[in-house]
Amino acid sequence: MQRLYDFLRRHPTWVDAFWAVALFGLSGVSVVNLDGVQGHHGTLVVGMAVSAVLCAVVALRRRLPEPMLLVALVTGLAQLVLDVETTVADFALLVITYTVAAVGERWASRLALVGSLCAAALAQIRWPAQHTGFLGQIAIVVFQTVPFALAWVLGDSMRTRRAYFAQLEERATRLEKEREAQSKVAVAAERARIARELHDVVAHNVSVMVVQADGAAYVMDAAPDQARKALETISSTGRQALAEMRRLLGVLRTGEHQESGEYVPQPDVEQIDDLVEQCRTSGLPVDFRVEGTPRPLPSGVELTAYRIVQEALTNTRKHGGPHAGASVRLVYFDDGLGLLVEDDGKGAPHELYEEGGADGQGHGLIGMRERVGMVGGTLDAGPRPGGGFRISALLPLKPAH
Repeated sequence: MQRLYDFLRRHPTWVDAFWAVALFGLSGVSVVNLDGVQGHHGTLVVGMAVSAVLCAVVALRRRLPEPMLLVALVTGLAQLVLDVETTVADFALLVITYTVAAVGERWASRLALVGSLCAAALAQIRWPAQHTGFLGQIAIVVFQTVPFALAWVLGDSMRTRRAYFAQLEERATRLEKEREAQSKVAVAAERARIARELHDVVAHNVSVMVVQADGAAYVMDAAPDQARKALETISSTGRQALAEMRRLLGVLRTGEHQESGEYVPQPDVEQIDDLVEQCRTSGLPVDFRVEGTPRPLPSGVELTAYRIVQEALTNTRKHGGPHAGASVRLVYFDDGLGLLVEDDGKGAPHELYEEGGADGQGHGLIGMRERVGMVGGTLDAGPRPGGGFRISALLPLKPAH
C-alpha cells in the first residue's frame, strides 16, 4: 500500500485522469436519462460533448489550473445558452474552484469565487424548479452555493497553509545560512586569537632565549658555570615555547585525532610567578606583588591577565634598555582583578605599541585591548612621568552587558 501511495503521489495527473474517466461514465448515464425526459430540449450529442470537456478539466486541473478554470466557465455558459441542464459532470466546477483557490494565481482564485457564487443562481434562473415558490427557489440557490463556497474556502486555506510551510522552510534555510556565516566569523575570530597567542608565546620566549644566548656567549670562557646555566634556561624556555605552540597549532588540526592526549593547559594567574622568575633569570629585575585574597577566577580572565603581563615584560626587555627594571602588581578586588605593570626604562615610542607591538606585526597594545575587551574590562597604557611605561588593566569577574 505504501508503494501504491507513493506512486500516486508521484503521478497526480494519472489519479485525476482516473477520476475524470469515472466522472465521464456517470455523466454519460445522467445525460442519457435527461435526454429521455419529456420536455428536455438538449440533445444527447451536445450533452456528451459538454460532459467530455468538463471531465477533461478534472484531468488537467493540476497541470493547467488557470486555463482549465476558463474552459470550465466557458463550458458552463455554453450549457446555459444551449439549454443543457446540469449533470454529474458539473461536479468539475466544484473541483476546479478548489484547485484554483489552492494553487492558482490570485486573479484566477477571485474569478473562481465569483463564478461559484453566481453559478447556482444562474442555473436556477435558467432551469427553475417546478412547483416551487420564490422562497423555495432562494433556498435551493443557497443550498447549492454553499458547497462551492466551502470548496473555495478549503482551497484558500490550503494555499495559506502551503505559504506558511514555505515561509518556515525559507526561514530555516536563512537560519542555516546565518549559522554558516556565524561559524565562519567564529573561525576567523579563533584564528585571530591563535595569532595573538602565538605572538605572545614567540615574542616572550624567543626574546628570553636571545638574551640568554648573548649572555652565554659573553661569559663562555670566563664563567663556564654561568654559561651552562644560561644554556639550561634556553633549553627549558624552548621546550615551554614548543609546548604552547603545539597546543595552539593543535586547534587548527580538524578531523584528526590527537596522538598524545591533551595539550598543555592555558596559562593562568598562578603561572605569573613563574613568568616573573623567568624574566629575573634572563636579567630583568622584576618586583612582583599580590594584594588582596587570591581566589579562583574565570579562565578567560586568568589567561588575559597572564598574557598582559607577558606582553608588558617582553616589551620592557626589548625596549627598556640595559638597566631597566619592572614591577608587577596583581590586586584582587571583590568584583574583579586589577593589574599594574610598570618599568623605568627608556621605552619605545607609544605608536610602536599601538600600531605594531613589540614585534612590529600588528599586536602589542591592540592585542591587549582586544583581550581586555573580550572579558569586558578596561585598559590604560602610556608613558610614565619621568620615564618608563605603565600598563593598567581592570578585569571584571563578569563580562559587561
